[in-house]
Amino acid sequence: MDTFKYIVKRLLLAVVILLGVSVIIYVIARLMPVDYFDQQYASALSQGTMKRADLDHIKDLYGLNMPDAYLDARIGESEGGESHEFAGKRFRRNVHDADYKNLVDTAAARAEWYAEDVFTYGKYRIGFSHEGDKEQSVYGSWILERVVSYGDSTEENGEEGGDLGYSGTRTERVDAGTFTVNGDYSVTLVSDNGGTYTLSMRYSVAGFWDKTGAIIGGYFRWIGNLIKGDLGTSFKYKKPVADVILQNMGISFGISLVATLLEFLIAIPLGIKAATNQYGFIDYTVTVLTMIGISLPTFFLGAIVIRVFSTGGGLIPIFPPSGLTGSMSFGANWLVQFADILWHMVLPMFVLVILSVGSLMRYTRTNTLEVLNADYIRTARAKGLSERAVIYKHAFRNTMIPLVTLMAGILPSLFGGAMITEQVFGIPGIGKLAYDALIVADIPFIMGYNMFLAIMTVIGTLLSDLMYAVVDPRVKLTK
Repeated sequence: MDTFKYIVKRLLLAVVILLGVSVIIYVIARLMPVDYFDQQYASALSQGTMKRADLDHIKDLYGLNMPDAYLDARIGESEGGESHEFAGKRFRRNVHDADYKNLVDTAAARAEWYAEDVFTYGKYRIGFSHEGDKEQSVYGSWILERVVSYGDSTEENGEEGGDLGYSGTRTERVDAGTFTVNGDYSVTLVSDNGGTYTLSMRYSVAGFWDKTGAIIGGYFRWIGNLIKGDLGTSFKYKKPVADVILQNMGISFGISLVATLLEFLIAIPLGIKAATNQYGFIDYTVTVLTMIGISLPTFFLGAIVIRVFSTGGGLIPIFPPSGLTGSMSFGANWLVQFADILWHMVLPMFVLVILSVGSLMRYTRTNTLEVLNADYIRTARAKGLSERAVIYKHAFRNTMIPLVTLMAGILPSLFGGAMITEQVFGIPGIGKLAYDALIVADIPFIMGYNMFLAIMTVIGTLLSDLMYAVVDPRVKLTK
């Protein structure tokens, strides 16, 4: 019962920690230059594959579209036909400073807002497509759309979506018709059902609280979607962030798991051997080699390994320089494909092990030396026990107690990928994808990926605390 209470307390603390981490991640994303964000999609805007309204809508979701002014649109009551279900509702969009000045100065710029523009109201969008002379009055078509989900049953679309194996959102038409601009701030909408509506416009300058509200509102929209398991849609990969992570972390997990097992199998015996031969030849040799491994940058060691051992021009051409599989495994049975993958993973895992084994070895050596100087170890030796029994029966378990703290970092490293190593060896793992997303300022993916790592770290810390009680019986999980 005490253990259960302890776990509940730690889980509640984990929630508080994750909320704090989410605020930090959101603040960092907010510090990203918005102009740089616009530059990433300048070509899409110029080619017409993305509209400014679409880009603003995406930035609104993360509080990045700081308004200078607002353009509000309100649908009035019908003058004929059926009453509109959105009568009296206010649709809104942000207006930036330069655009706002043009709106005030020229009638043509004001008319521009009624052409090829989108306003939002909750899950609803009202859009306009321009036809006619902008300098005079504008004629064109309008459409009212509703954003609905698919892959699950929804009330909005009035039908059972069923389990399609995937989910997402789409827009469906609610109403449509033609429009005419009347004056500067009103539009007459003629619906397909024969109803005539007035869409009134109002411009207002955004104040301090408007801008603050945009930032805070963006955070709560993001964290609300996060709680529902929606990490957003990646700009680069055009898929939900959660799907990208789940589909690609398996490769990173396999590499990291094997590398971690090899790291422990090599580092712990070496650390104990170095401690039992303190200041001897073995101790100095192991220490020098591990310090060299710790000091080498990942990209530098990776480049050296490729230059020496790769089949792409290496001095000793044995292993493939990059990728996950070779052309020889296409069409082969699963055993050949698996062997090909292992052959491609030799160099990346070698680099991961060399870079990480040094610190773990030094940590084990230091802990072993402390334990070997303890009173109970001297007592065991005085009883006449063999040195092997003293070290591996009495000292080893207590040596492992501080090493349990490393579990907090193992879990995120297993699932989070090795970003630099995967980049150097061209491995399509989650680490490489995160690096590529970072280069192009894929904000949804970056924020979702960091929250994923934060969750793995919190879980790893909880497991580390629980393992203390397993390794050391003196530890009680009651506080």
